Amino acid sequence: MTDGPLIVQSDKTLLLEVAHPHAPAARTAIAPFAELERSPEHVHTYRITPLALWNARAAGYDAEQVVDALVRWSKFPVPQALLVDVVDTMSRYGRLVLQAHPAHGLVLVGNDAAVLAEVLRNKKITPMLGESIDEATVLVHPSERGRLKQALLKVGWPAEDEAGYVDGQAHPIALRSEGWHLRDYQVAAADGFWEGGSGVVVLPCGAGKTLVGIAAMERAQATTLILVTNTVAGHQWRRELLARTTLTEDEIGEYSGDRKEIRPVTIATYQVLIRRIGGEYRHLSLLDSHDWGLIIYDEVHLLPAPVFRMTADLQSRRRLGLTATLVREDGRETDVFSLIGPKRFDAPWKDIESQGWIAPADCTEVRVTMTQAERMAYAVAQPEEQYRLASTARTKIAVVEAILARHPDEPRLVIGAYLDQLEEIGAALGAPVVQGSTRNAERERLFDAFRAGEVPVLVVSKIANFAIDLPEASVAVQMSGTFGSRQEEAQRLGRVTRPKHDGRQAHFYAVVSRDTVDTEYAAHRQRFLAEQGYAYRIVDADDILGPALPEIPD
Repeated sequence: MTDGPLIVQSDKTLLLEVAHPHAPAARTAIAPFAELERSPEHVHTYRITPLALWNARAAGYDAEQVVDALVRWSKFPVPQALLVDVVDTMSRYGRLVLQAHPAHGLVLVGNDAAVLAEVLRNKKITPMLGESIDEATVLVHPSERGRLKQALLKVGWPAEDEAGYVDGQAHPIALRSEGWHLRDYQVAAADGFWEGGSGVVVLPCGAGKTLVGIAAMERAQATTLILVTNTVAGHQWRRELLARTTLTEDEIGEYSGDRKEIRPVTIATYQVLIRRIGGEYRHLSLLDSHDWGLIIYDEVHLLPAPVFRMTADLQSRRRLGLTATLVREDGRETDVFSLIGPKRFDAPWKDIESQGWIAPADCTEVRVTMTQAERMAYAVAQPEEQYRLASTARTKIAVVEAILARHPDEPRLVIGAYLDQLEEIGAALGAPVVQGSTRNAERERLFDAFRAGEVPVLVVSKIANFAIDLPEASVAVQMSGTFGSRQEEAQRLGRVTRPKHDGRQAHFYAVVSRDTVDTEYAAHRQRFLAEQGYAYRIVDADDILGPALPEIPD
C-alpha cells in the first residue's frame, strides 16, 4: 500500500495514523503481535516485542503473516533489518521442545544443536536437567517442567511443550442443548485451547469466557478445579454450570472462606488459596492433592504470585486461563506464557461488537477543575498523596450527579477506588454502596435488585474490576481508579458492554481532575482500550454541568 496508515520504524515501534481510513484494518492486522504503548489523539504508538511475537506464533501466526501485515499497511518501505529480526525472533519459538520419551520420561529435545548446547551451559538451567540421551535429547526432572520453561523464556529460547497431559479422574460432563448454543468464536476458542493442550483465551468482557471454560470441561470429561477472583464470581460460575450442563448441585463444590467442599467440579477463590495459616499457604495443596483433569484460571491477569509458584508444579495438568486482557500491571506476562501457557485465541473487542455479541460503547473523559482550596492542598502534598487528593476531589460529585441525570431511565453504576469517596457519593445519590466488606448475601441481594430494576443506581468499589454479572448496566461513571491500571479500565468498561435486549449503546465516563496526575494515569489506563479501537472524547465538566452540551449520541 503506497499510502498506508502505518509507519514502521527500525527500533520496532509502529506509528498508526488514527484518522486514516484504513487504520481499523491495520490495527486488527498488527494487534496479534504488537503492543500499544501510547495512544494520543492522532497517532498511536505500538511496539513489537519478543513475547508478543511468541504469543502470535503459539496462536498459529507465522513470520510470513507478520511480515505481510507490516509491508501491506506501511506508508513507507519497512526496514529490512526489522523484518529479518521478526523472522529470527519467531523462529526461536519451538527450537527447543519438551516431549514425553517412551523410555526416559520427560526430555528436552533440541532441533538446533547449537541452541541446546547454549542452554546446557547456562548455570541456572543445568540443575533442572539430567543426563544427555543423545546429542539432541537431554533428560528433564519432571518436577522442573514449569520452572525450566520460565528459565528458557528468560534466555530467549521459549520451549514448545509437547509433553502431554494426564487425563485426571474421569467425570461425565455434557452440554445442555435447550435454548442456547456455543457461538462460532467460542467454539474456535475452545478448539484453539484443546489443540494446544494448555494456554490462555482472551475475549472481551461479556463475550462469554465462562462458556469457553464450560466447553473445555465438556471436552476434558474429567474432574475440574475452577479458580475465581471472589465468591460472587464463583456463584456465577455455579449458575452457568447448572444452566448449561448436566452437572447437578451435588457435583459442584465451593472452596472459599465460608465452605471447604471438594467435589468433581470444585470452584475455589484465589483469596482462600493464598491465605496464610501459621505462615504457610496450606490451602494451595488443593491444586495438586487431587487428580484434576483440568484447571481453569478465571481472570488470569489477576493470578496471585503464590498461585504462579504452585502452578509451576502442575504442568502435567491441562490449564486454561481466561481473561479480557493479558496486560498485567506487575509485568508477569512472561509467567502466564510459561506456566499457564501461550495465548491460544484472541478476539478483538470491535470484532465481537460488530457481530452484536457485546454492546457498542461511547467512552468519554470528563475533566474537572478542582477548587482553589483543593488545588493548594494538592500542590503542597507529598507525591504519594497527590493522586488520592486529585482522585477524590469533591468537585467530582456534582459532575457525577449531572452525568447520571442525563441517563435517567438507564441502569447506572458509579465506580471508584476510595471508600470514603464512595460513601459520600452514595449518600448524595441515595444509592447503596457495595464494597469489599459488604457481606456476600447483601451483595447478591443488591445485585439482584439492580438486575430487576428496583435499584437504578449502584455505587461499587474495586469489586467492579472482577467478574460481576450485571448485564442490564448501560452507564458506568468512574470516579477514581488504581493509578494507571490498564486491565482495570478494561474490566470496568466490561461492566456495561453486555449486549442490551434493545440494542442500546453503552456509555462509559471517566471523571478526572485536570492539571494533576489524575489525567496522566487516566491516559495510561486508556491504552488497552485504545488498542481495541475505542476512542475517548474529552469534554469539560462545565459542559456537562451547563445547558449547552449537545446530546451524546446513542
